[in-house]
Amino acid sequence: MNLAAISAVEATGLVTVEQRTVLTQMLCSAAYSAGQGADRDGALELIGTAERAVRDLPDRAIRPGGVAVITPAQVQLYKVGVHWALGDSARALDSARGLRPAQFPTPERRGRLHTDLARAWWQHDRPEQTGAALLAAHREAPTELTGRPAIRGIALDLIDRHPQLSNTRELRAVLNRPDDRTT
Repeated sequence: MNLAAISAVEATGLVTVEQRTVLTQMLCSAAYSAGQGADRDGALELIGTAERAVRDLPDRAIRPGGVAVITPAQVQLYKVGVHWALGDSARALDSARGLRPAQFPTPERRGRLHTDLARAWWQHDRPEQTGAALLAAHREAPTELTGRPAIRGIALDLIDRHPQLSNTRELRAVLNRPDDRTT
């Protein structure tokens, strides 16, 4: 996400709820990108700004023009991803406290909740929790596990390193189903 684009949106005066919602979504995306780029200060500043911005929005899902949905739970989920991307699994897991699948309107977002948790658990060296989160993601949105190479890679690493765990046997079965294999 381009910080110049965020500045341009802010310069409009953010008169409408839709404008503030789009800005909040942009802040979340920029924070995650900064985290992926190892810009710790930038990522934390942006996600903090998004947390403050979402407080000024109505307490319901906003769909400006059908483009974005941003809620406090969505911002909190981005915060989980930011901390995971920065390599801070403890803060990622702490940031996830209170998040529940029911807070997210689509199977894909519920699946993303679980895959973000799986990444944090894996980074935190907790294989049992990692497997449980991966299976939960698959139940919500199968392609979150089977169609995303990085997530599938975590599952395969888990199976390889911890074959004795009950959830790795289930993961192996899921990944070996013909309809769940990637091409």
